[in-house]
Amino acid sequence: MIPQEYVQEVVRRTDIVDLIGSYVQLRHRGRTQTGLCPFHNEKTPSFVVYPENQSFYCFGCGVGGDAITFVRKINNLDYVEAVKALAGRAGMPMPEEDDKAGRLRSRILNINRDAARFFYAQLTASNEEARRARAYWKGRGLSDSTIRRFGLGYAPTGFHACREHLKSLGYTDEELLASGIIKRSQKGNLYDAFFGRVMTPIFDLRGNIIAFGGRVLDDSKPKYVNSPETMVYKKSKAMFALNIAKKSTSRRYILCEGYMDVISLHQAGFDTAVAACGTALTGEQVKLLSEYADEVVLCYDSDEAGQKATARSLELFSQSPIRVSVLNIPGAKDPDEYIKKYGRERFETLLNGTRNAIEYKLARIKEKHDVASPAGRLDYIKEAIGLLAGRVTPTERDVYAGRLAEETDVSKAAILAQLDGAIAQARRRASRQRQEALMHQGVAYQIKVPYTMGGSEALGVANAEQQLVCALLKRPELIARVKQRILPERFLMEDMRNAYTAICGCQARGVPPELGVLSGMLSEEEISTLSQLLARNYDIALTDQDVELYMDRMERSLPRSREAGKMSVQELDDYLETLRRKKGAEEPGGSPGTTR
Repeated sequence: MIPQEYVQEVVRRTDIVDLIGSYVQLRHRGRTQTGLCPFHNEKTPSFVVYPENQSFYCFGCGVGGDAITFVRKINNLDYVEAVKALAGRAGMPMPEEDDKAGRLRSRILNINRDAARFFYAQLTASNEEARRARAYWKGRGLSDSTIRRFGLGYAPTGFHACREHLKSLGYTDEELLASGIIKRSQKGNLYDAFFGRVMTPIFDLRGNIIAFGGRVLDDSKPKYVNSPETMVYKKSKAMFALNIAKKSTSRRYILCEGYMDVISLHQAGFDTAVAACGTALTGEQVKLLSEYADEVVLCYDSDEAGQKATARSLELFSQSPIRVSVLNIPGAKDPDEYIKKYGRERFETLLNGTRNAIEYKLARIKEKHDVASPAGRLDYIKEAIGLLAGRVTPTERDVYAGRLAEETDVSKAAILAQLDGAIAQARRRASRQRQEALMHQGVAYQIKVPYTMGGSEALGVANAEQQLVCALLKRPELIARVKQRILPERFLMEDMRNAYTAICGCQARGVPPELGVLSGMLSEEEISTLSQLLARNYDIALTDQDVELYMDRMERSLPRSREAGKMSVQELDDYLETLRRKKGAEEPGGSPGTTR
C-alpha cells in the first residue's frame, strides 16, 4: 500500500475547491460552495463542497467523499491511480510501491501485454494454423491496418503454448493464474484459457491491456470465451475501444453490442464506436460514457435479444445527462453486416435518421397492436399513454399526444384528458412504492435521521452509531476514550462497523482519520455515507456529552435495535412525518444537519 503519511500529504496539498472547480462551476453559498452535480443529471444545484473539512456531498444522488474519491469517480480510477493523479497535480513524486498487491497488478498488466504480442505473432506466423486464423479475420472484411490497430491475434491449438511462452519470460504460474491467462482444472492441471481462437485484446483508458475476448473459427460451442475479472479488469466498468473513441473530436458515440461491430465501424471511419464489456450495459459504464459523450446512439442487433438490450439500455440512460437515440438497421442483423451489404454512406444516412427514446418505445408499442381495428387502437392508446405518463417533459407529452391523435383518429383533447388521469395515477403509485421501499430498507434508511427527535428505540440506536462515528471524524481526540467502551462488534450497521474499525486503526498507528486515508480502507459507498454524516453535521458541535449519550444508547439498547426492520408502512410514515415537522428539509448551502 501507499504509505498513509504520503496520502495525507497529497490530500493536504490538494485544495478540493480548486480541484472540483476545474470540473464543476461552483458558487459561494455561505461557508460552502455549490454547483450542479457531475455524477447525475440535475437542473437545481444539490452538490456541495465543504472547504473547511475538504469534502463534498451531493444531496441529490448521495455521492460524497474527499479529493481522492472525487478523482476516482470522475475519471473512473482505482484508489492508487487516483492518488497518483493527485500527486502529479501537486508535483509530488510517487513513493516506491513495494507492496505485494502493487507488484502483482503491475505483473498482470505486463503478462497481458506479452500475451497480446504472442497472439499477434501467432496470427502472422507462416504455418497453416496461422493462415486459417488470418483467413477468418480477412473473411470478416478487416484490413491489415485494422488488425494491427486493434492488436488482433490468434491463440494456437493445444493447451500449453501460451503458458510455456510466458513462463519463458519469467512469469510464475501464480501470476499467470491471477491474470486469467491460464486456468487450473478440477484435477489440478494448468492449461491455457484461450486456444484455437482468434483473439481481441481489451484496453483500459490509459492503453493498458486488461483482458481478452476469444472466438472460435467456426460455430462450435462455446463460441466466445472471455477473460475472468482480475485485479486489473472489472467488466462492469470497462468499455471496449473507449481508449480510441475518447481521442475523437465528436461527442456523439455509437454503442454497439459486440466487439466485431465496433471494429467494423472504426474501419469504416466511425471512430466513436464502443461496446460494453460483459453481458449487459451497467450504470457504471453509462457514467463512464457520460464523461466523453453528449449523445449516444444505440446500435444493437435487430433480433429480439438486441431489442431487449436496447430497452434495458434506454432505462439506464434515462438517469444520465446523455441524449440517447436508437438506430434501426433494416435488412441486416447488425452494423457489421449492414456496412458490408450497403456501404458506409448508407449507414451514415441511418445514423442521421435515428429515433429518440420516446419515438423508439412508441414504435415498439405500436408493433404489438393491430391499429386497423378499434380494439387494437384502444390498446395502443392505453399503452402509449402509460409511457407518456412516465419520465416525459410536458412539451414532449403535448407533441406525442398530437402524433398519437393523428395515428389513431382520436381527438388530441381526449388523449390529453386520459393522459392527465394516468399521470395522477402514476404519482399515487410512485408514492406507494416509496413507502414500501422505506419499509423494506428498515434501519438502513432510518439511520439517516437524528436520534434525539423521538421515534422508536431501535432507530435511536442506529442513529447513535452514525453520530458517534461522525463525532470521531470531527474530534479524533475522543477515539481513545470511545475505544475503551465500544467494541466494533457492538455496531449493528455493517458500514458503521467498518468505518469505526478503520478509524480506530488510524488512531492506533498515530494517523489522523481523514477521508483521504479512510478512502484507501473503505468502499466508495462507505466513504459517501461518511461524507453525508459530515455534511449533515457541518454546523453542529458534537460535544463530549453527546458522545456519552451515543455510547449509552448503543450499550443499553442493542438487542432491541433489531426490531427496526419490522416497522409497518404506517408506523414508518407517521414517524417520518413527525421528523419533517420538527427538523424541516435538509437544504444544501444552508445548514444541512440535525437539530439536537
